[in-house]
Amino acid sequence: MQTTLAILVRLTRLTDTSLIVHWFTRDHGLIKTVAKGARRPQSLFAGKLDLFFGGEIGFVHARRGELHILQEVAISDWRDGLRCQYSATLLAAYFGQLLELAVEPEHPEPELYALLQRALDHVAAATASLRALRHFEAELARLLGVAHDPRPADLCLQDALGPLPATRRVLIEQLSAADRFSSSRPQAP
Repeated sequence: MQTTLAILVRLTRLTDTSLIVHWFTRDHGLIKTVAKGARRPQSLFAGKLDLFFGGEIGFVHARRGELHILQEVAISDWRDGLRCQYSATLLAAYFGQLLELAVEPEHPEPELYALLQRALDHVAAATASLRALRHFEAELARLLGVAHDPRPADLCLQDALGPLPATRRVLIEQLSAADRFSSSRPQAP
């Protein structure tokens, strides 16, 4: 059994009782695992599999294919703040979608893992902001080696990765409106 630090970036229903869980891991990059029986009420995974949870996972490599068997999960980062505001959840999902575009499956990218961890922790503790989105894009472009000084990071990423996730447009609109609202509110003396 392999163990690694991981962040849950996507959940997909496999059967009535099982899930496919996509993880961004420190040691193995982007991997997919099957959590057998995870949807059963008495499952060992009950309460441990939710978007953006982070911790240590144990899995057994598949003999064939890319769908590994999830054996155990120990969550240490619940990131409850990401569930308090829709824009925070949307921004966290956007971070995961960008990384899925940027990395090859099962290719270790510890710097990108650390970037995702910092970004999710920041948004969970603070709030979603346009600044956080742009910072993540700039850092991702820099780490991928596609950043070009005079060009915005999103254009550099688009040149390297193809079209960025459609949720970006919605996020920009929501976060811009939130920034305008917060800057127009009177400040307390």
